[in-house]
Amino acid sequence: MKQKLTLIVAIMLLVTSAFSQKNKKTSSTGIKGPLIGLHFNMADFNAPTGIKDPVSGKVYSTIANMDKGVSLSYWKGLTRKVDFSAKINAMFKDYRAIYYNNPTKSNSEVGFELEPTLNIRPYGDNSLIAPFLTVGVGGGYYTGHWGAYVPAGVGVQFNFLNTTYLFVQAQYKFTLTKKTLGDNLFYSLGLAENIGREKKALPPPPPPPPVILDRDGDGVLDADDRCPDTPGLVALKGCPDRDGDGIPDIDDKCPDVKGLARYQGCPIPDRDKDGINDEEDKCPDVFGYARYQGCPIPDTDKDGVNDEEDKCINEPGPASNFGCPIISETIVNKVNLAAKNVFFATGSAKLLAKSFGPLKTVAQIMKDNPTFKINVEGHTDSVGKHDKNITLSNDRAASVANYLKTTGAVDESRITSEGYGPDRPIAPNKTAAGRAKNRRVEMHLRNY
Repeated sequence: MKQKLTLIVAIMLLVTSAFSQKNKKTSSTGIKGPLIGLHFNMADFNAPTGIKDPVSGKVYSTIANMDKGVSLSYWKGLTRKVDFSAKINAMFKDYRAIYYNNPTKSNSEVGFELEPTLNIRPYGDNSLIAPFLTVGVGGGYYTGHWGAYVPAGVGVQFNFLNTTYLFVQAQYKFTLTKKTLGDNLFYSLGLAENIGREKKALPPPPPPPPVILDRDGDGVLDADDRCPDTPGLVALKGCPDRDGDGIPDIDDKCPDVKGLARYQGCPIPDRDKDGINDEEDKCPDVFGYARYQGCPIPDTDKDGVNDEEDKCINEPGPASNFGCPIISETIVNKVNLAAKNVFFATGSAKLLAKSFGPLKTVAQIMKDNPTFKINVEGHTDSVGKHDKNITLSNDRAASVANYLKTTGAVDESRITSEGYGPDRPIAPNKTAAGRAKNRRVEMHLRNY
């Protein structure tokens, strides 16, 4: 066994030494760079027996009687206070004695383990001394048998210039395969080396460009200025534009009247003053818009709401309803009454059977009026946590919407649902009656 241990330690020392020759990356962000480490381990399989059976007394193995081993580890910071680590453990023990429940077996065997863990510290990684908690999962191959366990414990990290780290750890390993591997106390001492590379220094910025003259001070250099002695506009290469028509005065035959480039800066006729010249205006005597070739926005249903603002362009309706017909008060009242008779199991989104009749009424209204759409809203009282109430109200609204889709055969595109939790009360939450009113479903019809 000693020869095997010596060989493994020598190989791992060579690997760690090779990695340590790379350039180191200082932890300017406070997050640990990638590390490679080597650890010496001891495992006590006797102590857990005493811990679980206080009558027999706690029995801790001496160092000489503990099982020994080594580990190769990899560490990487996830945040300033949380690291990820993974270890490959080689432990020297007769695991067949555990599997066959025969404590007399004395053959020395090797168990190989892979153990990823999370390590959480109260202090940042740049601290010289930082205690931490560790928890993870592990699995291994033990003398012909596979096993698994959960490691949990404590440790202390010593940080030497963000380059070399010393780790001291103690864990309790809870076995998940009792026949292969028993619970054990696990102690580890190891060194890890930063293997990150330094970032190369950025080159110095180039010198500022030489100063170039701008005689008229308009921000356009003389070399590019068509009018170098008269302040002008950058967009017009330094020339002024008195009438603001986008044509520089040097090229404008009507410099004091706005015009068009194709008329050399002079205006063309526009009788209706809609900004579309009469040559291109299909309605030259009626104010219109370019997107309609100079004509007004159409109003197909002649309801006084133009088609761009009218959500029902083929049905007349008032502007207050986006040009759509007003839904009758009788239908609205039926939907509101149905909403008041929707009930759920306590604390759940499951619909009670007495809700089905009212919801079928709503589904029939939607079938009879194919242009209608419906918004389903869920609301709760203020009892309990806000986020849970939001979730519950969302689920309840979705449950109603799903009933209308599946059972009521209403197309999904015509239904929306949203939960508002306790954020829109209709009564005080201080009384039972008020809270009962606030636990509700609302359904709002629209035809746009």
